[in-house]
Amino acid sequence: MKERIYTMGVDVGGSYVKAVLLSYDHENGQHTLIDKQTEKIRKRNPKDVVVEAVDMILERQKLNYDKDISYLASTGEGEMVEKKTGHFYSMTSHAKGGIFFSPTAKTVVDLGGLYVRAIKVDSRGKVIDYKMTGQCASGSGQFIENISRYLGLAIEEVGDISLKSENPEVPSGICAVLAETDVINLVSKGISTPNIVKGINLSIAQRVVKLLGSLGAESPIALVGGMGMNKGMVQAIEELAADNKKKSFEFLAHPDSIYSGALGAAIWGGYRYFKLKEKQPELVNA
Repeated sequence: MKERIYTMGVDVGGSYVKAVLLSYDHENGQHTLIDKQTEKIRKRNPKDVVVEAVDMILERQKLNYDKDISYLASTGEGEMVEKKTGHFYSMTSHAKGGIFFSPTAKTVVDLGGLYVRAIKVDSRGKVIDYKMTGQCASGSGQFIENISRYLGLAIEEVGDISLKSENPEVPSGICAVLAETDVINLVSKGISTPNIVKGINLSIAQRVVKLLGSLGAESPIALVGGMGMNKGMVQAIEELAADNKKKSFEFLAHPDSIYSGALGAAIWGGYRYFKLKEKQPELVNA
C-alpha cells in the first residue's frame, strides 16, 4: 500500500490565489512542503488563476494531476476551484496551517484580506474557540492594499517602510471610508509615508490586541495570513501587546504565512484521503 502521497491545497482570497504541494508520509504522520505559488487575481477570472497556479506547480515538479495528486483541497472561495477533491472551512485550514508553521502555538491569528480572526487551538491545530472582527475593510489586509496603492507603494514595500516611522499618525476613522479620508488629509498635511503606514498598522493592530483580550488568548501566538508577512504589522502588534500589564504574549511570524490556509487545507486533505481509504478502499487508489 502506498503510504507516501502528494496533496495540494488552494486558498482563494479576494486578491490572491495561494497554492501549495505537500508530500504526506502517512506512516510517520509527517508533511513536507514541496512547492508553493502565489498569483494575484487582478481583473482575471479567479477560476483561471487557480488553474494557472496549480499547473505551474505541477509543471515545475514534473507531476501529473490525475496520476500523482491524491487529494486537492480548497479553502476560502472554494467554488472557484473546479478540480477540487474536497473543501475545508477557512478558519479550520488557517488553524492547521498556523500549527504547521509554529508547532508550539496555542493561538493562531489569521490576518486576512477581509477580517481578522483570533483562534485558540490545541496541539493538533483543532479549533477550540475563536473571536473575529466584523467585515470592515479598515481592519483588514484589503484596506492596507488600497492605501498602499494610493500612496504609490507596492504591497511588498509596506512592512519595511513602516519600520522607518518615527512619529506615526493613527487614522481616527473606524470605517474604511472615514479612514481613507483621514489618510488623504494626512498626505495633504505633509505627514511622511512611513508615519502614515505605521499609523495604519497600529490602527489594525489595536483591533488584533482587543480580539486577543476578548478571546483570553494563550501564548505563543502564531500570526498567519497575508498580513503576517508585513514586518510593520508584526511590530505594531508586538508594541501594543507589550502595553498590556496583565499578560505578556510571544508572537511567532513565518515568512510564508500567506500560505497558511492552503497548507492547512492540503494537510486536512491528506487526513481525509486515508480516512476515506479505510472506509471505502475501492474508491481510492493504493
